[in-house]
Amino acid sequence: MKPEKITESLKETFGDRAVEKPSSDTWQVDTQQMRLLVILSQDSSWLRLLVPIAPATEAQAFLSELLEANFDRTQEARYAFNQGVLWAVFIHSLTDLTEADFSSAIATLVSLREKGLSELFQSQIEGRIRQIIQAAKLQGQDLETTLKTIERLYHEGMLGGLQQDPEERKRFIESWQYQLKRLWPEIEPDNR
Repeated sequence: MKPEKITESLKETFGDRAVEKPSSDTWQVDTQQMRLLVILSQDSSWLRLLVPIAPATEAQAFLSELLEANFDRTQEARYAFNQGVLWAVFIHSLTDLTEADFSSAIATLVSLREKGLSELFQSQIEGRIRQIIQAAKLQGQDLETTLKTIERLYHEGMLGGLQQDPEERKRFIESWQYQLKRLWPEIEPDNR
């Protein structure tokens, strides 16, 4: 892919006004939803696309989920930390890069940006719920007993807070109930 094709492709995707070219080897795309950086290596042999996702301090708690996502869900993109920011990154040899690959990479980065940390948070929460189910089953509890325990912990303020709005507490408990019922049949007790 030629550098002039990069400019053309970015303008086709985002419009003329969103695309800037601060230097001969960089492009910057600013939209209301995100910022995309395109950087060529010094010898113009490699291209890097970058989209900031979140401050590193917010993303640090999801390090395990980020590495798992890099392994099996981010396709040709990767999560990376640099300068106190979690980025979605795509790196590719410029000579081998096709326009279709370039467009696909941008779509992947935009998708990761849109998901932000929410998908990682959900994955982490599901992992914790699976641990709770595992522990409950190892103790011989059934689903109903586990649901009652969760509800009791909310009412005692051990989950949520005592000052939590009753309507909000009700929604949280319903969410727990939904997740426990959904995941309960999938989990087998690990009797190691």
